Amino acid sequence: MGELLEVFWREFQGYARYLAEAALHPSWTNWIYVLLGVSILVYALELAFPWRRDQPRVRRDFWLDGFYCVFNFFLFNLIGFQAVAAVAAYLVTDARAALGLPEDGWLSIASWPAWAQMLVLFVVRDLVHYFVHRLLHRVPWLWRVHKVHHSVRVMGFAAHLRFHPMETVVYRTLEYLPLGIVGFGPVEFFAVHLVALSIGHLNHANVRIPLGPLKYVFNSAPMHIWHHAKELPPDRRYGANFGISLSVWDFLFRTVHWPGRGESGKDIELGFDDVESYPSGFLAQLARPFRRRG
Repeated sequence: MGELLEVFWREFQGYARYLAEAALHPSWTNWIYVLLGVSILVYALELAFPWRRDQPRVRRDFWLDGFYCVFNFFLFNLIGFQAVAAVAAYLVTDARAALGLPEDGWLSIASWPAWAQMLVLFVVRDLVHYFVHRLLHRVPWLWRVHKVHHSVRVMGFAAHLRFHPMETVVYRTLEYLPLGIVGFGPVEFFAVHLVALSIGHLNHANVRIPLGPLKYVFNSAPMHIWHHAKELPPDRRYGANFGISLSVWDFLFRTVHWPGRGESGKDIELGFDDVESYPSGFLAQLARPFRRRG
């Protein structure tokens, strides 16, 4: 037990030092400035080429979603999630060594070219996230957590990172095994995470980028807006368009709902049945999934 506490405290201190160093020393290899740079770029696209031209430049809940970005990317880790994850990784590594399993994954692709490693990581990670996303809509207690993300009433890039921190726990827990089986390095993971971040921002942004036939491969704002639709057909009672970066999973597994495959969704109402009564404050939204239902 003492060894686990030592790992927790060491990781907690290490992340706190990293966060301070990253904030004081701008670099495009740390997440503070990566997130800031991608956000500024996508917001500039929203202002220059708005898809919904009547939408305010500073939309409803813009600053709330901005705080969610900071909290979910940095503060939640500082509070302790990073340290808890380190303890879990330590236990898994210890168990792996006891079972005689390789440290770099059972299907290590470290010898592959970097582009091939990143491609495999991108596809495998997105497939895992697709199924986790479906679970968030299908399992009642997970849906209560996921409702925070669907409480967005006016869509914009920052809505991408409005989600309950428990989602981070769910995603990281369920993606750990399949990604660990293959084995990836931190550089490849950083690059893929950057691409996924950019696509996620664009999928929620008030900007339409024509993809042509690639719309059947990559997610986009005109497709993803239907995922947030307040009203969906009865056969989509548990949601639709669950793909995160890639749309191909929805076409492949028949979970797509995209009338006209075009701009038909840009003016639809967003949310869920009782979204009008959903709390609008950060702390109230964090507490809402754990309230006893009436």
